[in-house]
Amino acid sequence: MTEDYLVDLEIRNYSKNTIKTYTSIIGTFFEYLKKEDKLYSDKDFLRCFRRYIQLLKRDLEVSQNYIYLVTVVLKKFLEFNKLNFLEDVESPKRTKSLPKSLNEKEVNDLIKSITWNIKIDSKTSIKFRIRDKLILTILYSSGLRISELINLKLKDIDFDERIMRIRGKGDKDRVVLFDEKTKELMEKYIDIRNNNNEYLILNKFNNPISARYIQVMIKKYAKKAGITKPITPHILRHSFATHLLKNGVDIRVIQQLLGHTSLSTTQIYTSVDMDTIKSLYDKAKM
Repeated sequence: MTEDYLVDLEIRNYSKNTIKTYTSIIGTFFEYLKKEDKLYSDKDFLRCFRRYIQLLKRDLEVSQNYIYLVTVVLKKFLEFNKLNFLEDVESPKRTKSLPKSLNEKEVNDLIKSITWNIKIDSKTSIKFRIRDKLILTILYSSGLRISELINLKLKDIDFDERIMRIRGKGDKDRVVLFDEKTKELMEKYIDIRNNNNEYLILNKFNNPISARYIQVMIKKYAKKAGITKPITPHILRHSFATHLLKNGVDIRVIQQLLGHTSLSTTQIYTSVDMDTIKSLYDKAKM
């Protein structure tokens, strides 16, 4: 029953991470169901579901957004299997917290925290530092998702036009830009890595780099740069969008660069502070 549903998700181009999340949610709930003695009717199932949600909220203290996700996933799973146990259950409201970003100085400090000395450092050490600097630079200057960067191949990069062809969420293709400094860093890394692997960013074993490494690496350099804010690869993507908006780039252009289907997603994602809003307003006044 579960396997057929997961195959259906894969056919409909759900990402591997989404399928993994759905698998965990469904599996954890049905492990909980095994503890129930009586499940003879729809009402029994519904009562069990409500107790499970109560357990998540009270005892495990999960977020409201996770409660929403659990409800949606289980409803979709049951509907796929033509079971109507939860058809009358309304999905709880999600909390809308605005994504955080770094300011321009913090981004510059983060990227500049990665340095090397050709007279002192080994070639291997320099290679990895160039790679790490390239990772941060691309995440910020092109606004890629971490999965998009990991899967970026050399054949997808046009160095003359300074564009990258990205396969994003739902297998949707888009073109993103990179600047001259990123191009120089990219060429330097490709030269020093001296490997014909089709992927751009490689680990020390010359395989595609992992998301976990990038997450840990960013925190390490953020600490070195004296940045105390919580920082993730996605915050760099949000910073990219926010800074473009602050500099007067049309939101529809930002939408295209980020690969958002809906403009409303971009509007939430590129929230700006009131000072910036006032500045743009003043510039636009007749």
